Amino acid sequence: MGSYIRNFVKILTGCAIVIALLAPGAMADIYRYIDENGVMYFTNAPTDSQNEFKLFLKEKGKPAPSWYRREKYDDLITDASDRFGVSFPLLKAIIKAESDFDAQAVSKKGAMGLMQIMPQNFKLLGLKDPFDPTQNINAGARYFKQLYERFNGKLALSLAAYNAGPTAVDRYKTIPPYEETEEYVRRVLKYYYNYRVDA
Repeated sequence: MGSYIRNFVKILTGCAIVIALLAPGAMADIYRYIDENGVMYFTNAPTDSQNEFKLFLKEKGKPAPSWYRREKYDDLITDASDRFGVSFPLLKAIIKAESDFDAQAVSKKGAMGLMQIMPQNFKLLGLKDPFDPTQNINAGARYFKQLYERFNGKLALSLAAYNAGPTAVDRYKTIPPYEETEEYVRRVLKYYYNYRVDA
């Protein structure tokens, strides 16, 4: 593929976005269309006949700025990635979106630590100290892997479930129409792309 991007249109039931098809450093705006059955279509090159497509993710194609590349927890992320089978760039992107690498972060809703684990999930995930980076990253990776398997490997649905809860995704059968969740999915995918490029 080199430095070029091959035009693609993928029919992706449940919004599995194939970030890997984007070439590093290239322009890669992503457009989305949802049909009457709730099936999502993604393309980086909509034609005139595809005017239903709307901009979903804008990518300037520049190398990731330095503030993306927090390295303090990279070893812990690598260990969790290997243990739970979740890619390193994706785990790091989730942490960036959830806490901006602040191990002491607490949200207004009470989510805690690097991967913002809710207290009701502590026991389920074996989390005793939510502010311990190792425990928190392992718990978050375990939880995301559970969601990823529950939603049959559909990345965007799994991310939406991490943010809004799996029952909301079950109810809507797609990304829930919550502004916060839609923006969350966009941000994680943006960070994920940049970490892949920067690797």
